[in-house]
Amino acid sequence: MKKKIIFYIPSIEGGGVEKNLYLLIKYLPKQIGKIHIITANKIINNSKNVKYICPNSNYWCKKNRILKNIICIYLLIKNFWSSKVVILSFQSNLTSIIISKILRFRVLIRLNTSLKKYLDNFFKRITFKFFYSLSDIIIVNSKFFQKELLSQVNLKSHLIYNLNAIKKKRKKLDFFKKFNGLKILNIGRLTDQKDQLTLIKGLEILKKNNKKFRCCIIGRGAFKNILISEIKRLNLGKYIKLVGFKNNAEQYISQSDIFVLSSKFEGLPNVLIESQSYGVPIIASNCPTGPNEILMGGKLGELFPVGNYSILANKLLNFSKNKKVLKLKSFYAKKYLKRFDPIINSQKYSKLILQEYEKI
Repeated sequence: MKKKIIFYIPSIEGGGVEKNLYLLIKYLPKQIGKIHIITANKIINNSKNVKYICPNSNYWCKKNRILKNIICIYLLIKNFWSSKVVILSFQSNLTSIIISKILRFRVLIRLNTSLKKYLDNFFKRITFKFFYSLSDIIIVNSKFFQKELLSQVNLKSHLIYNLNAIKKKRKKLDFFKKFNGLKILNIGRLTDQKDQLTLIKGLEILKKNNKKFRCCIIGRGAFKNILISEIKRLNLGKYIKLVGFKNNAEQYISQSDIFVLSSKFEGLPNVLIESQSYGVPIIASNCPTGPNEILMGGKLGELFPVGNYSILANKLLNFSKNKKVLKLKSFYAKKYLKRFDPIINSQKYSKLILQEYEKI
């Protein structure tokens, strides 16, 4: 009976999870051999070491996560029911755990977002602990997350930081072209979690202080109309632009003076690591989990309390008056990027995968 290594990711959407997936499949095959990827997205990008198991049409791409899971379960059973399998789950972890128990697969779960997203009541906490305790290995991407998991649901985990590989190509952002004022950038889905409303409210204070600035927000999501309404209400249309989704959005970071992350919760936000790679100063919400760890408690950037747009505005005002302090922090940040080295961290993944591979 053949052994297989499968990555389970029903919906490939172009976010931080996908960035880590693509970096892993770049490095891992050299260490563990051929990888199969189960997804509901139609992808024709097979290679010698990576094979996508996916539908033959784009029909499922526009469906919700539940339906995508159903087709992925079908593809998993159809192609691997008689194989010995190790699954590394990037999404829909409960599905991965349940199907692995039924088919007697080994399963590694990758958690990438703070427990705040999942455990907002007692029932969810108990359910989460029960199912995740059935997994063979849990992987988290920050020390804070690791402590959170242990203290809240008494589950042990392995820490592997996100992989980062900066691209040399740098695109120009038209919104900032020939602008001499403060250039502010935010990248993230337009959702309640990313909380761009706090950023917008903070920027109103900059406007009242007669500061010359432009802010570009890259991303798409359900909150787009809410953000547009707030921008109009505060008469900030001249200062803030929503430019939608951009492929390789991190390439725009180098065009900005400062990157602002305003999230209510995170995992280990790649955009902060990418900003450090470009040497761009950072102001981030001190949300669970990730920003505090990436910025080393404020040593490598500025932190503000979640939702506190007044303090955010004050930090932006200070930066506009004196850029040296925060630029120095961004200079030091490059010295700590080794934590996110793709080769080192992919080796940590391969060690855990091969460990489970030997057990089947």
